[in-house]
Amino acid sequence: MIENGILNINKPEGWTSQDVVAKLRGRLHIRRVGHTGTLDPMATGVLPVCFGKATRIIEYYDDDFKTYEAEMKLGMVTDTLDITGTVLETKPVDVSEDDVIQTIDSFRGWITQIPPKYSALKVNGKPLYKYAREGVEVEIKSRKIYVEDIQPVEVNLRENRILFRVTCSKGTYIRTICDDIGKKLGCGGTMTSLQRTQSGCFRVEDARTLPEILEMTDEELERCVIPMDETLVHLGRIELKSMESVPFYYNGREIDTGYVNVLASPAVPEAMQEESRLGDKYRVYDPEGKFLGISSLRENTLYPEKVIR
Repeated sequence: MIENGILNINKPEGWTSQDVVAKLRGRLHIRRVGHTGTLDPMATGVLPVCFGKATRIIEYYDDDFKTYEAEMKLGMVTDTLDITGTVLETKPVDVSEDDVIQTIDSFRGWITQIPPKYSALKVNGKPLYKYAREGVEVEIKSRKIYVEDIQPVEVNLRENRILFRVTCSKGTYIRTICDDIGKKLGCGGTMTSLQRTQSGCFRVEDARTLPEILEMTDEELERCVIPMDETLVHLGRIELKSMESVPFYYNGREIDTGYVNVLASPAVPEAMQEESRLGDKYRVYDPEGKFLGISSLRENTLYPEKVIR
């Protein structure tokens, strides 16, 4: 029986991320199942789903960059910032291809954006979309996000459609980028499709569809499960020198660095280092290569943080 690990799911259009979790919970017969980053129902693509003990490491994916391919239509503004919403305004489009390329390029690096009012972000414990449906106006604070790369894939001004690819930090709303591009061009814009093609080490080329997963035997499914420690690409790696240290680690005891081998340092992206909480985090293994948990390393001392046993 498969008890722990991660499945790389290609989320279908029209499903919420929680719909996927619910289906997998039934297939795996495991209560502890969770995803690593919400996709809107209209979006498709990479949705890593952790189950069993792997749900305890979800917070360590925070520094993973995510890559999307998005299509937007110029000259249209909707209340949801995507094609599923009510059209609020249409405008003529009088821009050149160079205008579009330069505008898209201006969204690189650290930028601020205001999350959509139709989103699951909570204000005072209540999702924004519930306020929006009730017609209640609430203050939505801007947030700082990082765009590592953004570039146009296709600019079709005959149909006023733009396809672009963006790699960005956690918390980025691609709908908002589309809306902000439209505002900057002066003609408005709304997102018409979205696919997440990568999230950290998870790629859409390697993802499996829900029907595939649901029809697999347990043996076939087990071959698709990714061990949790292999996916923590930003964390360093430490090995205890002696099996005698393992019980101390499992009991949450601090361990002097004289009893460990540092095999790899954390690899947090340079742009994210000031914002990251993972700069001193390491995966910890016993001398035989068994994954034991996640620890902080500070002032020559290893502090157990998440013991996995």
